[in-house]
Amino acid sequence: MYKLCYFVPESHLEETKIALFEAGAGRIGDYDRCAWQCLGQGQFRPLDGSDPFLGKVGEIEKVREYKVELVCADERIADAVLALKQAHPYEEPAYEVYRLENL
Repeated sequence: MYKLCYFVPESHLEETKIALFEAGAGRIGDYDRCAWQCLGQGQFRPLDGSDPFLGKVGEIEKVREYKVELVCADERIADAVLALKQAHPYEEPAYEVYRLENL
C-alpha cells in the first residue's frame, strides 16, 4: 500500500480526485473515494523555458492550493500517478509517494 500526496489549485481539486479514484486510488477496505484534503497557500516562480498554467516567467506566484492525501494499492500506484499527471493543470505537478507498512 502507498500514500499519494499532491498539491493542486482549487480550480482542479475535484477533477484530480475523480481521475485518481477512477485509477483505483482512495480505497480502504469496504470504502472507496477516501481522501483527506487541506487548503493552504503554495508559491512558485516559473523559470525561462517553462509554460506556466498560472503566473508569469520570472515572477513569484502565490496561489490557493489544496494538499490531498489518499492511499493506493501497490498494483494501482503507477496508474494513479499517471492519472494525476494527466488531470493536473500544472506542467510540473508537485506530489509525493510513500510506501506504507501494515503493522
